[in-house]
Amino acid sequence: MRCSRGGHRRDQIAVVDQNAMRTGQQILGIEIGMLEWPSLMGRAVHVCIGDNAIRRRLWEDARKVGASLFTIVHPQASIGGEADLGGGVFVAAQAVIAPRARLGEGTIVNHGAVVDHDCRVGVFCHVAPQSSLAGGVILGDGVLVGAGANVLPRVIVNRNAVVGAGAVVVKDVLGGETVVGVPAGRRT
Repeated sequence: MRCSRGGHRRDQIAVVDQNAMRTGQQILGIEIGMLEWPSLMGRAVHVCIGDNAIRRRLWEDARKVGASLFTIVHPQASIGGEADLGGGVFVAAQAVIAPRARLGEGTIVNHGAVVDHDCRVGVFCHVAPQSSLAGGVILGDGVLVGAGANVLPRVIVNRNAVVGAGAVVVKDVLGGETVVGVPAGRRT
């Protein structure tokens, strides 16, 4: 497991954005600078954008200039024994990663979300606030599980699928498919 539980000095953290309109504004008291890719060479970066595809693209751009992935775990998150977190993962406050769960690189497990035992989450997924993956669930790469959704045990949600907010997924979901409702069905 590669992770950080905070403790970094504020002068070790930089916030950058591609949007010049944001330069000079502040986030958490840190001034936003303009993103200049060469400045990331050899640095540890965390890309904190909710959209899976955009987050992945920006990470690949950072990797091209020699940056490494930096994982962030909120001190009020719970990480079970033998859980494995890939590089660049973000685990928010009150999230639970149960024993033997595996998170692929660049994945977000947001506030209060639960990834239960033996789940396998692909790269650049987003498990939104208050959603849950029951034991043995498998998410393919780039999956979005919407806020408050529940995926029942051993269900497979394939690559780039979307689970709508509040849905309850009781059977496997095809790649690229969007499912909504209780029980979740294909959105038409």
